[in-house]
Amino acid sequence: MTILDTIIQQSIKIHHGLKSQKSSNIQYQSKTLYKLLKKARHTEFGMHYHFISILKSKKYIAQFQQTIPYYQYNDMFENWWYKSYDGEKNIAWPGKVKYFALSSGTSASASKRIPVTKDMINQVKQIGMKQLLSLHFFDIHPKIYHNDILMLGGSTKLIQKGDVYEGDMSGISARKIPKWVSYLFYRPGKNISKRTLWEDRINMIVKKAPQWNVATICGVPAWVEIVLEKIIEHHKLNSIHDIWPNFQLYIHGGVCFDPYKENFKTLLGKPTQFIETYMASEGSFGFQARPNASGIQLVLNNGIFFEFVPFNEINFTEDGDILTSAKSFVISEVKEKTPYAVVISTCAGAWRYLIGDVIEFTNAKNAEIKIVGRTKQFLSLCGEHLSVDNMNQAIIYTQQTLGISIKEFTVYGEKYNGKFAHYWFIGTEDTKYTEEEIKKVLDKHLCKINDDYATERSSALPTLFLQKINNHLFNDYLELQGKVGGMVKFPRVLKGDRIKSWTNFLSETTL
Repeated sequence: MTILDTIIQQSIKIHHGLKSQKSSNIQYQSKTLYKLLKKARHTEFGMHYHFISILKSKKYIAQFQQTIPYYQYNDMFENWWYKSYDGEKNIAWPGKVKYFALSSGTSASASKRIPVTKDMINQVKQIGMKQLLSLHFFDIHPKIYHNDILMLGGSTKLIQKGDVYEGDMSGISARKIPKWVSYLFYRPGKNISKRTLWEDRINMIVKKAPQWNVATICGVPAWVEIVLEKIIEHHKLNSIHDIWPNFQLYIHGGVCFDPYKENFKTLLGKPTQFIETYMASEGSFGFQARPNASGIQLVLNNGIFFEFVPFNEINFTEDGDILTSAKSFVISEVKEKTPYAVVISTCAGAWRYLIGDVIEFTNAKNAEIKIVGRTKQFLSLCGEHLSVDNMNQAIIYTQQTLGISIKEFTVYGEKYNGKFAHYWFIGTEDTKYTEEEIKKVLDKHLCKINDDYATERSSALPTLFLQKINNHLFNDYLELQGKVGGMVKFPRVLKGDRIKSWTNFLSETTL
C-alpha cells in the first residue's frame, strides 16, 4: 500500500468522523468538557472553582456555567496566567507552560500573551492533519500530497522571557512540524522562517520561489496577496502559476476572504480551490470540511469546549464587554442567523474565555459557522448596529458595482456637528471614480444591507466621510506599530487611541 493509499483511507475515516458530529454534537462537547475538568481538577484554578464538585454533578455543564464567571483577557492574565508566565506550575492547566502566543492585537493596542501548552500544540496538529486528510473530498489532484506547502506565518524564532518563550502562534506551531515534513514539504523552510524581520522573509521567499514546487499556500489574505504580487513582479510573470504550475489550494483564515477574492483571481492562471480555516492564538477551532459547505465546521471533540452568547444589548455593553448576567448556550441550543460571541474553555487553561469573535451558524446541525465580526469591532454610535460582516458585504458590492479593486479598508465613528459621522478609509489605486462617487455607492449598499443603518442615516448619522489612500499605507502603519507578519490583520474598526494614532500617521505621511 502506498503512502497516498494510506492517506485516502485515513481521510475517509476522518470524513465519517466529522459527519458523525451531525447527530452527536452535544455528546462530543459534553465529553470534551468532562475531560478538561478532570485533567485540570488539581490545578490552582480547578481547586479555586471546585472542579471535583462540578464533576460529581449529573448536570456538570450547567454547574460549570453557574460556578465559573466569564473571563476576558485582562482578568484571565492578571489573575491566573501571569503566574504561568512567571514560571509557576499547575495554575490553569497541569504542568508548566513553556510557550506564550502573542496575539496580533487587533482588539487593543498591545499584544496579548496566550498560554500554549503541549496539549494545545497537539490539538493544533491533530486538526491540521484532519484538514489535510479531508482534502481528498475536494476537487483537488492527489499530487498535492507530494508537493510543497508554503506557510506564511510568524517567525519561528521565539523571544525568551525568563522561563518561557513567546512569539506568534503560527511560529510556535511551525517549530513543532516533524523534521521529515519540514525537509520534504514545508516552505519557506526553517532557515527563512526563523528570521524576525518580515520584510527579510518576504524578499528571501521571492528569490527562492523558482526552487520550490508549491501546491498549497496557507496564510492571511492581505499578506499572501503581497507575497504573490512580489513574486510575479520580480520574476516578470503573468500569473503565479507560471512559476508554480501545480498550485491548486489556498487555505486562508483570520479575516473574511470575500473582499479579497476578485483581487486574488487576477494573480492566478488556473482554477484554484479556496478553503477557509478557523485558527487563533487560543487554538484551532475548525475548517471547511466538505465541498460547497456553508461555513467552517467546528471540531467539537478535540480539547475545546464552546459556549455561545447572543451578541446583543442584553448581554454586552456598548463597548463590547460581556455582562456578568449574560446567558450562554451550548452547541445543541444555538440557532442559525443569530450573532453569537464565542466563549471557550481549552486544554491550554482558558476557562469561559471570551476570544472576541462574533459568529453566526450557517448550518447548526453540522456545527458550521461564519465569522461576522468582533465584539470590539463594530459601529453602533447611535443604534446603526453596523457589523464587520455588513462592511465586508458592502465593500464587495461596491467593487462589483464600480468595477474597482479595494484591497483594504477601515472605518471609525465620532460625534460631528452635534450628531455622528462615520469616517471610511479605503485602499484602492482606482482613479476613475472620485471619493464622493465611491462613497455614494458604498452608502447605498450599506443602507440595503442594514435597516438600522439606513434609518440612522436620515437622523442621527447624517454625515459620511470617505478617503481613498494607497494600499501600502495600511501595511506601513502596521509596521510602525511593530505588528508586521503573516498572521497580522488590519482592524476593520478603529476605536479609542487607535483613531488618533491612525489619523496622525496619515497626516504625517501625506505632508
